[in-house]
Amino acid sequence: MANLAFPIERVIEELSKLPSVGRKTAQRLAFHLLRAPVEDALALSTTIRELRERIRDCERCFNLAEDPLCPICADPGRDAGLLCIVEGPTNILAFERTSAFRGLYHVLGGALSPLRDIGPEQLHIQPLIDRLESESIREVVLATNPNVEGEATAVYLARLLASREIVVSRLAQGLPAGSELEYTDDLTLRRAFEGRNRF
Repeated sequence: MANLAFPIERVIEELSKLPSVGRKTAQRLAFHLLRAPVEDALALSTTIRELRERIRDCERCFNLAEDPLCPICADPGRDAGLLCIVEGPTNILAFERTSAFRGLYHVLGGALSPLRDIGPEQLHIQPLIDRLESESIREVVLATNPNVEGEATAVYLARLLASREIVVSRLAQGLPAGSELEYTDDLTLRRAFEGRNRF
């Protein structure tokens, strides 16, 4: 926009790249940052830099971690024989809010989607197979999103794991079809876990 100083326009442009942030919201945020105390704006900048520099994938499950292992993988109180497979770290946050699951997780990094050129090679499927061979897993819970891509991923994994002596279960239905797990309420997620079925 011609009537805004370049630094303001640049901040608006960057903020509008965030999910669910349109230009008007980005403008409000930019002007808020201009009016906020300098220390607050700089603190935000510093924390974003630290986020990018310090957070990485957990070496075991691909959850977000600051150390080589995420807090869940490092917790000796978790049930190491129960493995929940999810598409992304936000799904873990949703399940952890419910306190219904005390096992470990494995983050795929997405779902199969031929239309977006996402096949098994683009997901953390081989590390999952490696984990199943090296760890004493007795049950795998397929907790992909209840949409077309999530269902296709669950079916693919169920077939891949069918020859192993591991119980493969799927979250109970009742989750809204076509929805995202991270936006599902806690009670629905808890009931889905408790009512999971063998795949």
